[in-house]
This record gives sequence, C-alpha cells and structure tokens, in this order.
Amino acid sequence: MWHGVRTKAGGGLAFLISLWMLLFSFSGPLAAESETKQGDQASEEQPSDEDRIDELERQLQLLSEELERLQLGQVTEEEPLTGRYGLAPSASKIYGVERGASLGGYGEAVLQDFSTENDDGTASGKLNQFDFLRAIVYLGYKWNERFLFNSELEVEHASTELGGSVSVEFAYVDFLYRPEANFRGGMVLIPMGFLNELHEPTIFYGATRPQVENVIIPTTWRENGGGVFGDVGPFTYRSYVVAGLNSAGFSSGSGLRGGRQKGSRSLAEDFAWTGRLDLTGFPGLLMGGSFFLGGSGQGELTPTGAEIEGDVHLFDIHAQYTYRGLQLRGLYAGGSVGDAALINESLGLTGRSSVGSELAGWYVEAAYDLLGVAADSAWSVSPFLRYEEYDTQAEVPRGFERNPANDRSVFTVGFELKPLSSVVLKLDYQDFGNRAGAGTNQWNVGIGYQF
Repeated sequence: MWHGVRTKAGGGLAFLISLWMLLFSFSGPLAAESETKQGDQASEEQPSDEDRIDELERQLQLLSEELERLQLGQVTEEEPLTGRYGLAPSASKIYGVERGASLGGYGEAVLQDFSTENDDGTASGKLNQFDFLRAIVYLGYKWNERFLFNSELEVEHASTELGGSVSVEFAYVDFLYRPEANFRGGMVLIPMGFLNELHEPTIFYGATRPQVENVIIPTTWRENGGGVFGDVGPFTYRSYVVAGLNSAGFSSGSGLRGGRQKGSRSLAEDFAWTGRLDLTGFPGLLMGGSFFLGGSGQGELTPTGAEIEGDVHLFDIHAQYTYRGLQLRGLYAGGSVGDAALINESLGLTGRSSVGSELAGWYVEAAYDLLGVAADSAWSVSPFLRYEEYDTQAEVPRGFERNPANDRSVFTVGFELKPLSSVVLKLDYQDFGNRAGAGTNQWNVGIGYQF
C-alpha cells in the first residue's frame, strides 16, 4: 500500500489512560452505595453525588480532547522520511513500505545571470537563462520483505522538443538478505562522491552542483550492472560490477563525462568494478572513499590498427562533519586514463585538445544554519561558501600540450532558505577562474523540492 501516515505512541497511551479513568469514575457510585450500608461514618467519607458528576464531566472532556487530537494527528502528521543504503529520503521510500507501491520525486529550476565580460575583459557572449533543470519521479514496488524494485525517471530541461531528454536514472531489483549483505541488479548509481547518489536539490548547497562532482566525478553517473551492499557495524558499503566507460566520448575539457554510456545499449567489451566504504560511527562525522576501475576502449581500434585498452582508475576520499547548524565538507577526486595517446589518435585530437592522462580536483565547503539551534523552528536560513579547484588535463601524453583554460577554480558564496525541510530557495554568486583568464562569473537563483 502507499506509504502513509502514523500517530504517536504517546497519543495512544494517553487515550488508554483516559478510558481507564472514565471506567473507574463509573464504578465509583456502585462501590459507594455498597459501603453506605456499613455505617454512617463510612458514608460520610464518600464523595457526594455532585462531586462524582463533576469528575465524570471532567474525564469526558479530557477523553473528547484526546480523541480530537489523535484524529488531527492522523491527518496532519506525516511520517519522517529517512535515507537508506546511500540514497536520499525521497529515493528510499520503498524501503519503508511493508508491501505494495511507493511514490516520490524531486525537481529544481535555476535562473543564471552571466557576466557580460570574461576575466580578461573580452566579451563572454553568454546569454542569461532560466531553466527547469530536472523533474524526477521515484517509483518503487515491494513484493515482500525480501524483494523490491526501485526506479528514478528523469525529465531534463522541461521539453524533448527543445533539447531536453527523458532518461532512466536508476532501475534495479534488490534482494534484502540481511543488514550486512544484500544484493542488487539492474541500472545502478556509481557510488562515488557525495552527490552521485545524493543529488536532490534540498541536500546540497548552491543552486548548481559542485564542478568537481560534475567534471572529475561525472555526476549523475549510472550504468547497468549489479553487486552487493550493506551495513557492518559503523561501516556502510556498496560494490558493483558494471559496464565500463566508452573512451570515444572523452574530451580535454569535460574529462570522462562524455564516456558515460548511461545504460543505453552499453558496449560491454570492457567492464569495471566500483565500490565505496564509509565510516559513520561517530556522531555527526562521515568519512570514507570510493573507486572505479575498468577499461574504456570497448573494442575500438586506432586508424593504424592498435587496440585501445583505456584503463580508467578513478578514486575519491571525502569527509563531512555536522554539529547543530554547522556543516563542514571536503572531497578530493583524482584518476588516470591509460592509452591516452591512442585515444587521441582514434579521436583525431592534437595539441592542446588532448584527453588528459591524469585528472584531479578538490573542494572544501562550510555552511551554518542560523536557526539550527532553535528546536522549535521549522525554517532554516543557511549562508555557505565553497572553494574548488579541478583540472581535466593535470597530465597529458608526451607530444601534447596542456590547455591552461582547463586548469580551473570556482569560489561560490550564497545562502539557502528552507521554509520546510523538503522545499528550498537558493541564491549564490560564483567566481569562475582559469589559468587562461577566460573565466565567466555568474549569479544563480534556484528553487527545489522533494517529496
């Protein structure tokens, strides 16, 4: 059945106590009548009929108020959402259902106001735009306590007629064996970084996602495959075997991003192994790492007949600490691409347009909820700042050159307002820089939701 509502255990207990007191008040007159036959002295110690009527009326009023409160609670108090197995609360709703279907989703829209000039004073040529980035539906079904299906269907940029798309972001079947070991198969999210699995707009700061988790870790990254996941004491883990990347989509500026096959007729000449381990045993602290190892050649040959292996080694280490309204976060991601020179040959890339043989990036972020110490406040107002550096050409093969425009930095400062935990308004300013002096700064205004 659909994920529904609940009532407080304390409310049910108060109802039982009130009912017991009501029955006790009814039994009072019968006991008093029996005791009056034992003498005038005992009769004088019993309450009068008027007192008993007043007490009965008081108990009836209490019972009426408690019944009304419980009925209102059933209508208005929604069961809190919680994340499970690395997924966001709205994406995890199926795990809270005993049997049947669950429905969730999220969406976000961003207004971007670009500077008319680059850092070097040349015209940026960028036009402001207001885009409904994503509209998502999570749909799941649970057959029994062991087997369930979960999926995410995404519409990007509002319309397929104007350059948007409709995609399956994940769709998998779980076999829940025990907390320490469960099994998953289908289209899965690669378990790297902070945002590839947790990418709902109410979860991350800023109207746009960090660039390191967009370029170095090509969020959102998903692929066909399967594996195991679970919790072992203070540790959580996920490990899958999936179809590898396709080096035919690699580039100098976007790194590995174009190599995602997205589960659409994925070439499977090369597979990859990906995994993640997090420690969550200390209050407020999360720390861990992840990796992705696999070939990307997918059977491709260069014009001279050389076979491309294209081994990709990518990893990240990350940590987050939260205390009351404070959140601190840091991430480093880096990796290498084998046969980068052969990939360049296959793609016809020369000079500064080379695919990077090494790529790397990092960021640190701090935010503080000004209302976080107010237990009775449903609102939050959180200023934040983030600094990141990343380079998709940290190294290039011999005979090629690095493009200074790919050695980039971003400083983001802004705040977010949440009238509810599931609705967010965002405003931030981003200072983009690179070693070529061609960065374009921008303002962003965003709105997001999840349910």
